[in-house]
Amino acid sequence: MPKAVWNNRVIARSDRVETVEGNAYFPADSVDPAYLRPSSTTSECHWKGTANYYSLVVDGRENTDAAWFYREPKPAAANIKGMIAFWRGVEVTP
Repeated sequence: MPKAVWNNRVIARSDRVETVEGNAYFPADSVDPAYLRPSSTTSECHWKGTANYYSLVVDGRENTDAAWFYREPKPAAANIKGMIAFWRGVEVTP
């Protein structure tokens, strides 16, 4: 089952992962909310829309903007609505 791990903690685990542009998107309900801290960071993708970010906080360590999601993705990316992806050292395994 795919999982996302950072700082020796499982952040997310699900068998319903969507892969887009090489990034695994996990359903939001499969991500442990205890590790998420909202961020004010946003970025734009021409075909997915506006990405919003979370920072991860695990055992006092912070990984700034290490998770992102599309609150209202464009129609071409509708399959990742309600899903969260990771980067910046988060290890995602199949």
